[in-house]
Amino acid sequence: MSEQTRTGRTAVVIPAAGRGVRLGPGAPKALRALNGTPMLIHAVRAMAASRAVALVVVVAPPDGAPEVKNLLDAHALPERTDYLVVPGGDTRQESVRLGLDVLPETIGTVLVHDAARPLVPVETVDAVIAAVLDGAPAVVPALPLADTVKEVEPREKGAPEPVLATPERARLRAVQTPQGFDRDTLVRAHETVAVGGEGATDDAGMVERLGAPVVVVPGHEEAFKVTRPIDLVLAEAVLARRRANDGF
Repeated sequence: MSEQTRTGRTAVVIPAAGRGVRLGPGAPKALRALNGTPMLIHAVRAMAASRAVALVVVVAPPDGAPEVKNLLDAHALPERTDYLVVPGGDTRQESVRLGLDVLPETIGTVLVHDAARPLVPVETVDAVIAAVLDGAPAVVPALPLADTVKEVEPREKGAPEPVLATPERARLRAVQTPQGFDRDTLVRAHETVAVGGEGATDDAGMVERLGAPVVVVPGHEEAFKVTRPIDLVLAEAVLARRRANDGF
Protein backbone atom coordinates (compact mmCIF):
# COMPACT_ATOMS: atom_id res chain seq x y z
CA MET A 1 0.00 0.00 0.00
CA SER A 2 1.54 3.28 -1.06
CA GLU A 3 1.67 6.22 1.32
CA GLN A 4 -0.29 8.28 -1.19
CA THR A 5 -3.13 5.74 -1.10
CA ARG A 6 -3.28 5.82 2.69
CA THR A 7 -3.02 9.50 3.52
CA GLY A 8 -6.52 10.54 2.53
CA ARG A 9 -8.48 8.13 4.75
CA THR A 10 -9.06 8.83 8.42
CA ALA A 11 -10.44 6.56 11.14
CA VAL A 12 -11.36 7.34 14.73
CA VAL A 13 -10.85 4.97 17.66
CA ILE A 14 -13.14 5.69 20.62
CA PRO A 15 -12.17 3.73 23.76
CA ALA A 16 -15.47 3.39 25.64
CA ALA A 17 -14.78 0.44 27.92
CA GLY A 18 -14.37 2.39 31.18
CA ARG A 19 -16.86 2.38 34.04
CA GLY A 20 -16.67 6.07 34.91
CA VAL A 21 -16.66 5.68 38.69
CA ARG A 22 -16.56 9.44 39.32
CA LEU A 23 -20.05 9.76 37.88
CA GLY A 24 -21.28 7.24 40.44
CA PRO A 25 -22.76 3.74 40.15
CA GLY A 26 -24.80 2.62 37.17
CA ALA A 27 -24.11 2.23 33.47
CA PRO A 28 -20.62 2.77 32.05
CA LYS A 29 -19.93 6.47 31.62
CA ALA A 30 -20.08 6.34 27.83
CA LEU A 31 -23.61 4.95 27.98
CA ARG A 32 -24.98 7.61 30.35
CA ALA A 33 -27.76 9.66 28.79
CA LEU A 34 -27.16 13.24 27.76
CA ASN A 35 -30.35 14.98 26.64
CA GLY A 36 -31.91 11.51 26.35
CA THR A 37 -29.16 10.12 24.11
CA PRO A 38 -26.11 8.15 25.33
CA MET A 39 -22.91 10.19 25.48
CA LEU A 40 -21.25 7.65 23.22
CA ILE A 41 -23.73 8.41 20.43
CA HIS A 42 -23.03 12.13 20.77
CA ALA A 43 -19.28 11.41 20.58
CA VAL A 44 -19.61 9.18 17.51
CA ARG A 45 -21.76 11.78 15.77
CA ALA A 46 -19.22 14.50 16.63
CA MET A 47 -16.47 12.51 14.92
CA ALA A 48 -18.63 11.45 11.96
CA ALA A 49 -19.58 15.10 11.38
CA SER A 50 -16.17 15.51 9.75
CA ARG A 51 -16.31 14.60 6.07
CA ALA A 52 -12.73 13.36 6.35
CA VAL A 53 -13.71 10.56 8.77
CA ALA A 54 -14.40 7.31 6.92
CA LEU A 55 -14.59 4.91 9.86
CA VAL A 56 -15.34 5.06 13.59
CA VAL A 57 -14.19 2.14 15.75
CA VAL A 58 -15.90 1.97 19.14
CA VAL A 59 -14.06 -0.12 21.72
CA ALA A 60 -16.78 -1.39 24.03
CA PRO A 61 -16.70 -2.88 27.53
CA PRO A 62 -15.38 -6.46 27.21
CA ASP A 63 -18.81 -7.96 27.93
CA GLY A 64 -20.83 -5.19 26.31
CA ALA A 65 -19.95 -5.19 22.60
CA PRO A 66 -23.36 -6.54 21.43
CA GLU A 67 -25.18 -3.91 23.51
CA VAL A 68 -23.05 -1.10 22.07
CA LYS A 69 -23.51 -2.45 18.51
CA ASN A 70 -27.29 -2.45 19.03
CA LEU A 71 -27.07 1.08 20.41
CA LEU A 72 -25.24 2.35 17.32
CA ASP A 73 -27.66 0.53 15.01
CA ALA A 74 -30.58 2.25 16.74
CA HIS A 75 -29.33 5.82 16.25
CA ALA A 76 -28.97 7.83 13.08
CA LEU A 77 -25.37 8.25 11.96
CA PRO A 78 -24.05 9.78 8.71
CA GLU A 79 -24.25 7.24 5.90
CA ARG A 80 -20.79 8.18 4.59
CA THR A 81 -19.17 6.93 7.82
CA ASP A 82 -18.77 3.24 8.61
CA TYR A 83 -18.41 1.99 12.16
CA LEU A 84 -17.16 -1.11 13.94
CA VAL A 85 -17.56 -2.28 17.54
CA VAL A 86 -14.85 -4.38 19.18
CA PRO A 87 -14.48 -5.61 22.79
CA GLY A 88 -12.00 -3.62 24.85
CA GLY A 89 -9.26 -4.53 27.29
CA ASP A 90 -8.49 -3.95 30.95
CA THR A 91 -6.88 -0.53 30.36
CA ARG A 92 -7.46 2.38 28.02
CA GLN A 93 -4.10 1.73 26.39
CA GLU A 94 -5.03 -1.88 25.65
CA SER A 95 -8.43 -0.81 24.31
CA VAL A 96 -6.86 1.68 21.90
CA ARG A 97 -4.49 -1.01 20.67
CA LEU A 98 -7.41 -3.38 20.07
CA GLY A 99 -9.08 -0.64 18.05
CA LEU A 100 -5.94 -0.10 15.99
CA ASP A 101 -5.75 -3.82 15.25
CA VAL A 102 -8.98 -3.79 13.22
CA LEU A 103 -8.24 -0.76 11.01
CA PRO A 104 -8.17 -1.41 7.25
CA GLU A 105 -4.86 -0.97 5.45
CA THR A 106 -6.27 2.06 3.61
CA ILE A 107 -6.34 4.14 6.81
CA GLY A 108 -3.36 6.49 7.09
CA THR A 109 -4.58 8.92 9.76
CA VAL A 110 -5.98 7.84 13.13
CA LEU A 111 -7.80 9.93 15.70
CA VAL A 112 -8.22 8.74 19.28
CA HIS A 113 -11.18 10.33 21.02
CA ASP A 114 -12.62 10.13 24.54
CA ALA A 115 -16.24 8.98 24.57
CA ALA A 116 -16.63 11.31 27.57
CA ARG A 117 -16.03 14.34 25.32
CA PRO A 118 -19.35 14.24 23.47
CA LEU A 119 -19.61 17.86 22.29
CA VAL A 120 -16.43 18.49 20.28
CA PRO A 121 -17.18 20.86 17.37
CA VAL A 122 -16.42 19.55 13.90
CA GLU A 123 -14.01 22.46 13.32
CA THR A 124 -11.73 21.02 16.01
CA VAL A 125 -11.84 17.55 14.47
CA ASP A 126 -11.01 18.96 11.04
CA ALA A 127 -8.14 21.07 12.43
CA VAL A 128 -6.52 18.01 14.00
CA ILE A 129 -6.84 15.97 10.79
CA ALA A 130 -5.47 18.82 8.68
CA ALA A 131 -2.38 19.13 10.88
CA VAL A 132 -1.65 15.40 10.56
CA LEU A 133 -2.11 15.51 6.79
CA ASP A 134 0.25 18.50 6.76
CA GLY A 135 2.99 16.27 8.13
CA ALA A 136 2.75 16.26 11.94
CA PRO A 137 3.19 12.72 13.37
CA ALA A 138 0.98 13.60 16.37
CA VAL A 139 -1.45 16.44 17.01
CA VAL A 140 -3.39 17.40 20.15
CA PRO A 141 -6.07 20.07 20.58
CA ALA A 142 -5.49 22.07 23.73
CA LEU A 143 -6.51 25.23 25.57
CA PRO A 144 -4.48 27.74 27.60
CA LEU A 145 -5.01 27.41 31.34
CA ALA A 146 -7.19 29.93 33.13
CA ASP A 147 -5.86 29.01 36.59
CA THR A 148 -2.39 29.21 38.06
CA VAL A 149 -0.95 25.71 38.49
CA LYS A 150 1.14 24.45 41.41
CA GLU A 151 3.38 21.40 41.44
CA VAL A 152 3.04 19.75 44.86
CA GLU A 153 4.35 16.87 46.91
CA PRO A 154 1.30 14.54 47.08
CA ARG A 155 -0.08 13.67 50.50
CA GLU A 156 -3.00 11.61 51.73
CA LYS A 157 -6.37 12.93 50.65
CA GLY A 158 -7.27 16.08 52.54
CA ALA A 159 -3.84 16.64 54.02
CA PRO A 160 -1.93 19.88 53.27
CA GLU A 161 0.50 19.40 50.37
CA PRO A 162 3.81 21.26 50.15
CA VAL A 163 4.27 23.33 46.97
CA LEU A 164 7.37 22.41 44.97
CA ALA A 165 7.07 24.83 42.04
CA THR A 166 4.81 27.19 40.12
CA PRO A 167 5.11 26.44 36.39
CA GLU A 168 4.85 29.37 34.00
CA ARG A 169 1.19 29.34 33.01
CA ALA A 170 1.80 30.81 29.55
CA ARG A 171 3.72 27.65 28.59
CA LEU A 172 1.02 25.22 29.77
CA ARG A 173 -1.96 23.80 27.89
CA ALA A 174 -4.90 21.63 28.92
CA VAL A 175 -5.04 18.79 26.41
CA GLN A 176 -8.29 17.55 24.86
CA THR A 177 -9.29 14.99 22.24
CA PRO A 178 -9.50 13.93 19.47
CA GLN A 179 -5.77 13.47 19.29
CA GLY A 180 -4.56 12.80 15.75
CA PHE A 181 -1.73 10.61 14.51
CA ASP A 182 0.05 9.30 11.52
CA ARG A 183 -1.07 5.68 11.74
CA ASP A 184 2.38 4.12 11.56
CA THR A 185 3.66 6.39 14.34
CA LEU A 186 0.80 5.52 16.69
CA VAL A 187 1.07 1.80 16.00
CA ARG A 188 4.83 1.96 16.67
CA ALA A 189 4.18 3.75 19.97
CA HIS A 190 1.74 1.06 21.09
CA GLU A 191 4.15 -1.68 20.06
CA THR A 192 7.26 -0.26 21.70
CA VAL A 193 6.34 2.03 24.62
CA ALA A 194 5.79 0.07 27.82
CA VAL A 195 3.61 1.80 30.39
CA GLY A 196 3.08 0.12 33.76
CA GLY A 197 0.18 0.18 36.17
CA GLU A 198 -3.08 1.25 34.56
CA GLY A 199 -1.40 2.02 31.25
CA ALA A 200 -1.22 5.23 29.26
CA THR A 201 -4.13 7.66 29.34
CA ASP A 202 -2.59 9.96 26.73
CA ASP A 203 -1.59 8.53 23.36
CA ALA A 204 0.35 11.65 22.42
CA GLY A 205 2.48 11.09 25.53
CA MET A 206 3.40 7.65 24.19
CA VAL A 207 4.48 9.22 20.90
CA GLU A 208 6.57 11.76 22.84
CA ARG A 209 8.39 8.86 24.48
CA LEU A 210 9.31 7.61 21.01
CA GLY A 211 11.05 10.94 20.46
CA ALA A 212 8.63 11.92 17.69
CA PRO A 213 7.35 15.52 17.57
CA VAL A 214 3.88 16.39 18.87
CA VAL A 215 2.17 19.67 17.98
CA VAL A 216 -0.76 21.51 19.54
CA VAL A 217 -3.69 23.07 17.67
CA PRO A 218 -6.38 25.22 19.31
CA GLY A 219 -8.93 23.24 21.28
CA HIS A 220 -12.47 24.31 22.10
CA GLU A 221 -14.25 25.10 25.36
CA GLU A 222 -17.08 22.73 24.42
CA ALA A 223 -14.69 19.78 24.11
CA PHE A 224 -14.62 19.35 27.89
CA LYS A 225 -14.63 15.92 29.50
CA VAL A 226 -17.80 14.78 31.26
CA THR A 227 -16.40 13.27 34.44
CA ARG A 228 -18.42 14.64 37.36
CA PRO A 229 -22.17 15.12 37.81
CA ILE A 230 -21.75 18.89 37.39
CA ASP A 231 -20.23 18.26 33.93
CA LEU A 232 -23.50 16.63 32.88
CA VAL A 233 -25.32 19.82 33.86
CA LEU A 234 -22.91 21.90 31.77
CA ALA A 235 -23.22 19.52 28.81
CA GLU A 236 -27.02 19.73 28.92
CA ALA A 237 -26.72 23.53 28.91
CA VAL A 238 -24.46 23.45 25.85
CA LEU A 239 -26.93 21.22 24.01
CA ALA A 240 -29.82 23.49 24.96
CA ARG A 241 -27.93 26.49 23.59
CA ARG A 242 -27.15 24.62 20.37
CA ARG A 243 -30.81 23.71 19.92
CA ALA A 244 -31.81 27.33 20.44
CA ASN A 245 -29.17 28.64 18.03
CA ASP A 246 -29.12 25.91 15.39
CA GLY A 247 -32.53 24.28 15.67
CA PHE A 248 -31.36 20.81 16.76
